Amino acid sequence: MKIKLLNVSVLAVALFGLSLGAHAQGDDRAGTAAMEELLVPITARTVALGSQLTSGLNNLSGIEALLSNPAALMSNSSTSAMFSRTEYLADIGINFVGIAQRFGNNNIALTLSSWDYGDIPRTTAAAPEVDPTLTYSASALILGVSLARQFTDRIAAGFTTKVLGRTIDEASSNGLAFDAGMTYVVGESGLRFGVALRNFGGAVEFDGGLLDLPLGTTGPGGSGTIAAEIDDLSSELPSLLSFGAAYTREISGDMSVTALGGFRSNAYDLDNYSGGLEFGYADLFFVRGGVDITAESDQNAWEVWNVGAGLNIPVGGTSIAVDYAYRPSSVFSGVNMFTVGIDL
Repeated sequence: MKIKLLNVSVLAVALFGLSLGAHAQGDDRAGTAAMEELLVPITARTVALGSQLTSGLNNLSGIEALLSNPAALMSNSSTSAMFSRTEYLADIGINFVGIAQRFGNNNIALTLSSWDYGDIPRTTAAAPEVDPTLTYSASALILGVSLARQFTDRIAAGFTTKVLGRTIDEASSNGLAFDAGMTYVVGESGLRFGVALRNFGGAVEFDGGLLDLPLGTTGPGGSGTIAAEIDDLSSELPSLLSFGAAYTREISGDMSVTALGGFRSNAYDLDNYSGGLEFGYADLFFVRGGVDITAESDQNAWEVWNVGAGLNIPVGGTSIAVDYAYRPSSVFSGVNMFTVGIDL
């Protein structure tokens, strides 16, 4: 017991030290980072429990877990797949698909998220009026390859490489981002800790035909035009450090309850705190609720609370999980999220 307490104390001190080191507020740079899509939670269970699951959960799909902490991919026990669909704000559609495979003490996963911004009205200085027949499109893709390893029965670590792509009309940008994390399980106590560094990489910038700009000239030979190009300023990725804890306890009969808490230090936004509760029955049905709080929540388009539910359906040796979450907004219509996972 003393050794367990010592290990937990050392981990807690290390996580607290990391959080202090990364606590510099980024609110004065909010909105200036590239690929803000990297910060949006896109799976239902994650959203319902406060929008971040850095510690992971014992019965959480490894594919969903790695989005918060690549080390939590080790919760995958064999072969699993997941699909999620979100009708986001302003008719933006988000699709996510992932597949994971375990090899002994290792797990590998491939994930892809796609953002479709639909048709956007095109206006120019010469034609400022909206014409529904004149539109352009925008999209974003995030392809991730993750590897996690179980080093001991308590400690796991993981790493994710993400290939980023974004297109706006004839302009595009590309880049690489990296995630790394660790999880620590306190024996059979039901207590878990996690720490993750996410979205670290080089600056990105746009290029392409949209940035071409013909310039008018006047000289001895008369008027004309010359080709020019707008230099896009590079933008950094929205890096962050997060840590969290989760505790699961069996209560009367087949009932269980899990409590979660987390902290996230954002390089390009205010720090935020999250918490969640999940009540489960016989590992078949779950009801969830969570909060996601920043220092200036009254200026956020999202409400601080989220809710959701889940159903696990055993079919032979296969388990099918269907999760739902509702994310309310104080400005726009609320967002409904659906996620389907299969564990073989």
